[in-house]
Amino acid sequence: MRVSGAKNAVLKMMAAALMTSGRCVIRHVPVIRDVDTMIALMRWLGAGVSWDAQGNLCIDASGVDGVEAPEQLVRRMRASVLVMGPLLARFGRVRVALPGGCAIGPRPIELHLRGLRQLGATITEERGFVEARARRLLGAEIHLDYPSVGATENLMMAACLAQGTTVIRNPAREPEIADLQLFLNKMGARVRGAGTDAIYIQGVDGLAGAVHEPIPDRIEAGTFMVAAALTRGDVVLQNVIPAHVEAVAAKLREVGAAVEEAGPGALRVRADQRPRPVYLRTQPYPGFPTDMQPQFMALLSVAAGASIISETVYTSRMKHADELRRMGADIVVDGQVAIVRGVRRLTGALVEASDLRAGAALILAGLSAEGETVVEGLHHVDRGYEAIEAKLQQLGAAVRRLAEDVPVADGRPLVRA
Repeated sequence: MRVSGAKNAVLKMMAAALMTSGRCVIRHVPVIRDVDTMIALMRWLGAGVSWDAQGNLCIDASGVDGVEAPEQLVRRMRASVLVMGPLLARFGRVRVALPGGCAIGPRPIELHLRGLRQLGATITEERGFVEARARRLLGAEIHLDYPSVGATENLMMAACLAQGTTVIRNPAREPEIADLQLFLNKMGARVRGAGTDAIYIQGVDGLAGAVHEPIPDRIEAGTFMVAAALTRGDVVLQNVIPAHVEAVAAKLREVGAAVEEAGPGALRVRADQRPRPVYLRTQPYPGFPTDMQPQFMALLSVAAGASIISETVYTSRMKHADELRRMGADIVVDGQVAIVRGVRRLTGALVEASDLRAGAALILAGLSAEGETVVEGLHHVDRGYEAIEAKLQQLGAAVRRLAEDVPVADGRPLVRA
């Protein structure tokens, strides 16, 4: 099965395209709801956005004349707040509604705002909106209290058009940030250090258009790796960067699955026994990703023993435990720690996704459960997984979408099967 392009890289590149009047092309973009929401936001701002026949997204931001991101779009997807840095840098003003997104706990944007202030912006907040103004941003040394992915990306993009040099210390190190650096440099920016403990940006006077293909989606890859282990299957994933999923691969080996490279950009995952119990603790990259915690909870629900999961990134990211219990799982949650006592078999039930990754976890649980499982709330899953049921069908799963209406993103069906 081929893994799609990384959602969390594509959305940031779309925001970065707002900084130039040149034409940008992002290749092989996944057809998902979050991309559709960002397209709607960019068009609201005045950008021309279209798909070509190869599934590439073509962006022309020369006609952008708006600097306000409306509440109905920003509240639908947290990544919308990442237009702040680009619009402020290019136009000297931006007004954005406070963001929404998945209900996995508070994710304040204070680090974004503090960094923009250090770059010389004046920030005002009122009635659920944030407004930033600056005649021209000025380079500064910024130290993030926490390695926030969104703050790192927003400040990195803003600094590209600032006067002078900006240094971001204690930045997030996710691979998507290094990929954004590549895209920005293709546009004419001067950024280095992404993936290390400091990012250096030398401001330039303007950026040009660029063509770029994003890295593979490591969370989608990890989800299907867990699917193989949970169903005791044998799956080869193509378009994978093994180093990006090493934390997931290491934990899968710990539970007893075999994970090995199967040629350039390919991984094979096999399992023929119940998973072993493990201790799992989420951490910023390169630690174990919080976006894989729900899928592993589903896996450990059928382990041969008791596992402990400690969620350190988000405060409300265990709502899927209640739904897994409906399927027969033995899970006790105390704050941000879950004790998962493995049962021999889950049983099918009617369950509901509370967020994007929780929805994926429930689908995986249904694959290994006895009987039929119905997962409601698929709009969460469609935010980040491209045609998930079609890909599972390709791997032999008995899964189908029950909704009569095929979900559509920008006139293109989200389900290709």
